[in-house]
Amino acid sequence: MHKTNWDDFRFVLAVARMGSVSAAARELGVNHATVLRRVAGVEERLGVELFEKSVRGYDIAPEKLRLIEAAREVEAAVNAVERMAQAGEAPLAGVIRVTSTDTLCHEVLPSIVARMSMNSSDLSFELLCSNAHIDLSRLHADVTVRPAFKLPDDLYGEIAGQMAFGFYAAEGVAEDHWLGQSGMIGRIPFAQKLRERLEKDGAAFRAAADSFLTLRSMAEAGLGRTMLPCIIGDRSPKLHRVHAPIELPPVPIFVASHADLADAPRQRQARTRIAAALEAEAEQLLGLTSEAA
Repeated sequence: MHKTNWDDFRFVLAVARMGSVSAAARELGVNHATVLRRVAGVEERLGVELFEKSVRGYDIAPEKLRLIEAAREVEAAVNAVERMAQAGEAPLAGVIRVTSTDTLCHEVLPSIVARMSMNSSDLSFELLCSNAHIDLSRLHADVTVRPAFKLPDDLYGEIAGQMAFGFYAAEGVAEDHWLGQSGMIGRIPFAQKLRERLEKDGAAFRAAADSFLTLRSMAEAGLGRTMLPCIIGDRSPKLHRVHAPIELPPVPIFVASHADLADAPRQRQARTRIAAALEAEAEQLLGLTSEAA
C-alpha cells in the first residue's frame, strides 16, 4: 500500500462534513474534479470505499464511521499543532478575521473596523457574516463577536456590551399579525418564548425569516409585528416600537477567541480594541434612544 498523505484526508473529511463533492470543493476552494481525484486516491490506497453514493449525495458507509472518526481525530491534532504554533509566533500585524452575526456585521462592526483601521497600521480586518457558530478550531476566524448568554467551552472571551431587543411594526399593522424567527435565530430563547406565548394567545406567525435584517424589511413592508435587536429596529424610519408580549432582558455581547489562542498577541490585541470600540455603541445597542409606543 502506498503511503497516504494527510492532506488527502482533508478532502475526505470535507466530503463527509458537507455531504457532497460540490459543497466540499466550494469549502476547500478547489474544483470538483480535484475533490473526486483525491477521495478516489485515498479509497484506492486504503482498499476501501468510504462513501455510499446516491442522488442525495455522499453518505458515510456505516461500517466506515470509525475510520472517518479516526481521521477527524488526526485533523483535530493537526489543527491543535497549528494553533499552538500560531499562538507562539503570532505577530502584531496581518489580517484579523472577525466573525459575527449579520446584525452586528451590518450595523455595528463596519464603523468599528473603519475607526480601528484608520488608527492602526499594523492590523487589517476581514468580516465573516454568519448567524451560525463558526468553528474557530479550524482557524476560520481569529475573533468572534457574539450575542450569547454563555460561551461554548472551546471559546475564551469577555463581555464587551449588551444588546437589547424590542418589538416593532409599521404603521397600521394589526395586533395579531406577527413575523417569526426561523433557522439559527429561531433557536434563541426569546424566539422560542415568543412562539409559546403567541400559541397560548391563539395567534400564529404569518411569515418568518432566518435573519433579523430580513425580518426588518418584512416588517417595513407591513407584513406583521416582529422582534428585532434595537440597534436595527430603532434605525428604521418605517418602524415604531410596540407593546412587548414577553420580557426581553439584554443579551451579553462576547468578544472571544478560541481557547488555545486566547493569549496570542494578535488575537488579544484585536479583542481588546474591538471591546473598547463597542463601548461607544452602548446606548444604541441597549435601545436607549427610542421609547416604546
